[in-house]
Amino acid sequence: MVAYIVGVVLFALGICLSLSLHEAGHLLTAKAFGMKVRRYFVGVGPTVFSFRRGETEYGLKALPIGGFCDIAGMTTLDELTPDEERRAMYKYKTGKRTAVMLAGPITHFFLAFLILYLVAVSIGLPNLAEKPVVATVSSCVADARTTAELSDPACASGEVGPAQAAGIRPGDEIVGVGGRATPTWTAMVAAVRDAGGPTVFDVRRGDERLRLTVDVPRLDRPVTTADGTSEVASVGVAGVTAARSFDYGPLAAFGATASFSGDMLAQTATRLVEFPQRIPAVVSSIFGAERDPNTPVSVVGASRLGGEAVEAGLWQLFFLLLAGLNFFMGVFNLLPLLPMDGGHMAVWWYERVRNWRRERKGESAAAPVDYTRLSTVTMALVLVGGAVLLLTVTADIVNPIRITQ
Repeated sequence: MVAYIVGVVLFALGICLSLSLHEAGHLLTAKAFGMKVRRYFVGVGPTVFSFRRGETEYGLKALPIGGFCDIAGMTTLDELTPDEERRAMYKYKTGKRTAVMLAGPITHFFLAFLILYLVAVSIGLPNLAEKPVVATVSSCVADARTTAELSDPACASGEVGPAQAAGIRPGDEIVGVGGRATPTWTAMVAAVRDAGGPTVFDVRRGDERLRLTVDVPRLDRPVTTADGTSEVASVGVAGVTAARSFDYGPLAAFGATASFSGDMLAQTATRLVEFPQRIPAVVSSIFGAERDPNTPVSVVGASRLGGEAVEAGLWQLFFLLLAGLNFFMGVFNLLPLLPMDGGHMAVWWYERVRNWRRERKGESAAAPVDYTRLSTVTMALVLVGGAVLLLTVTADIVNPIRITQ
């Protein structure tokens, strides 16, 4: 229980740090361009303490969730003092304003990459793509009618496993079995189960491509049928286990982390597109339906998952969850909807394109977009976002997603 609480607290602190650094990205970029930053606070609610350094007030709020960076003149509705007029944000070029807004989401992407890089060089990145890479090669194989027998095979003295006898080693990638391509471990297992007797295995070992002949025996194994029941069947067995994760050196980890980050970003974008259609399942789960693990979670749910990961000793999963959440926050903030960062950028670039077209026609630049006309849409989005947050928090309390090992 103590480990669970520690995990929840650590994950919540990780989220708070991420959100604080998001706002710090805005702060540092705005100051670099000469814009006036009035306040930078971590958290929300009543002020715990604050201090002033230069023209900016820094402080901590009572609830360390999120934060804000108050830049003078972010919109034309902002009331400015006479000394702020010259440095109002809306008077700066579109590119500079865009850079200030992008700094927040980019901070999330940088944090996610850094987390994954540190995982790659320490714990190792998980084999999410199911690459058919061998972790261990069994010294023997035998009939096993139960899971217990499978974990403790009854082997004869001096017996050698089929894969080991053929020369397959840990780290080899089995890319073909009996002429069938095996892009994933699942495909490789299916091909081996259908095989029997001498079978050619196409193996990638570093830069080498080998063709090794494995004498695949047919043995009894517990298998799951199409209707979900378990039965014993005779299947081909090679005597290898899958690599669940890959370790990297400091240099190799950069490329591996970049590739892994790309995959996570693609998954994040897919989940974001699917977000609206997942909401009904969240509502159903509140009233007792089984919680779909693919439904969105709140900060509460994510923190609970982080706590369960630490309790189970799954630190790799803990950091992957934190990295994934940063990717989500980065992508979400880029949506062209107010009040997100992407919404402000969308308005500014609309003004830029509109004025460019007017200049080509010999017309003067139009007035800045009137944010009061967007207030209704903005408020509607805030209300929808608040409702979704309330639903996900409720679901994460009454029917949370749990880690299954």
